[in-house]
Amino acid sequence: MCNRYTPPEEIEIERAFALGRQAPNRWWKPHVTPLALGPYIKPGGVLEVGQWGMIPRSSKTRRPMTVDGKPMSTNNARRETLAKSWTFAPAWRAGQRCLIPVESWVEPYWGLGSRNVWWSFRRADGTPAALAGLYSEWVEPATGEVVPNYTMITQPADGHPVLALMHRPGKEKRGVVMLEPGDWDAWLHGTAAQAEALIKLPPLGVLRSGAEKPEEEALLPAEQLQALKLEG
Repeated sequence: MCNRYTPPEEIEIERAFALGRQAPNRWWKPHVTPLALGPYIKPGGVLEVGQWGMIPRSSKTRRPMTVDGKPMSTNNARRETLAKSWTFAPAWRAGQRCLIPVESWVEPYWGLGSRNVWWSFRRADGTPAALAGLYSEWVEPATGEVVPNYTMITQPADGHPVLALMHRPGKEKRGVVMLEPGDWDAWLHGTAAQAEALIKLPPLGVLRSGAEKPEEEALLPAEQLQALKLEG
């Protein structure tokens, strides 16, 4: 799963995704966390900015709520339940898939035992990553304001040599879905079956990883550091 990431500058997004000039002002913060605003790309190459955390249609507030009014976390959508989830299935069935531009994202590594080290991932070639997402719109009941919102798709990461090391020992291992440039069009405009076939773990050669704070790498035993580092 992912709960914090860094989006590129708007000019980098426009250049990397061949969007043309769409965002003359920065609309998002340097680091995006759940319920904050972040950029995403909709079919047709439309750059949108919305809340990271999908809002169910029945929610009475822009903070996602269950049918009985309890807060819920919706910034990550499990790939296993996309087609049947009360929150995400409407967007999945409607083909509302998006690309989430990301410079880097972090996952917690708990190899030290008592505390975690935030481990950062990015594309090895230095270009922005495109993570798979879904988007929707929610209407504020009191004002009629349309609130764009989106979620990031996650998948089991047990089979990945580095992503499987993230999160607390014994906890479920999950990772984001990074799409290669040649797959962007199929994700945005293809069938549900074509899109689902693109949900897979990234090969080692396309990722670079290291501690978000480089000085914290010195805290790790050499064998742990060797297992965690991806050089692309």
